Amino acid sequence: MTHGNSAAPAPTIAIQPARGWQALGLRDVWQYRELLYFLCWREIKSRYRQMALGPLWILLMPLANMVIFSVIFGTWAQLPNEGLPYPLFYYAALLPWQLFSVSARSSATSLVSNLGLISKVYFPRLIIPISTAVIGLLDFAMSFTLLLGMMVWYRIVPPPTAVFFPAYLLLAMAAALAVGLWLAALAVKFRDVGYGVGYLLQFWMFATVIFPSAQVPEHWRLLYRLNPMQTVVEGFRWTLLGRGHAPDVVHGVTAILVLLALVSGAYVFRRTERTVVDIL
Repeated sequence: MTHGNSAAPAPTIAIQPARGWQALGLRDVWQYRELLYFLCWREIKSRYRQMALGPLWILLMPLANMVIFSVIFGTWAQLPNEGLPYPLFYYAALLPWQLFSVSARSSATSLVSNLGLISKVYFPRLIIPISTAVIGLLDFAMSFTLLLGMMVWYRIVPPPTAVFFPAYLLLAMAAALAVGLWLAALAVKFRDVGYGVGYLLQFWMFATVIFPSAQVPEHWRLLYRLNPMQTVVEGFRWTLLGRGHAPDVVHGVTAILVLLALVSGAYVFRRTERTVVDIL
């Protein structure tokens, strides 16, 4: 005999973190894409709020570096420039480097700087470093217009190889996100990472931008070219300016290494995000 006020017990839902080699949750990232748009817009507004020059800083940073590199390593040291004007030679390298540097640096500190948001609401944490990498693309697009203007000034017409330019742009983004994910996971446990990443990127820039690979001693050249950003720089000069190394086996090996670093970095990031609130 049943009573009228009896009811079935409510189901119990247990939420547990995934264990082992689970999926990276990319489907969840797509479902939360509106949040990705919001985070990108928030970052854009906060970055240039109360700045007199605003987005012009995006152009001034690579432009200032181009002038310094052209004077010191071009006019004074007269380093090889593959037959290009020094300003164009260095700006074509600094442009992808800025994309990589901004995206990697922002991604590296993304978990720590967004702790308040992480501790209040659930969403795929991968959205945070991805949003910072997307912002780097916006900076790149603005700076790229200056490169096009320089090519017009020096009367350089993009060769047919320009159709491969998106591939190297994608490689730069993948490398930045891979480095950012690994450093973000380390920054949760070691706050030194936030301070050391600037020095790391500064050294990396000088090891990438200054010399064309043909000028590196033969016994060091392969190691030098395995630097993913060196591959990107060579690719930018080859696709847009018709100079430098055409794609070869080293470029393919570098792309595979970047892909491995990206997947492993995403997995380590996913494992770290489960305990980020407890650690911090």
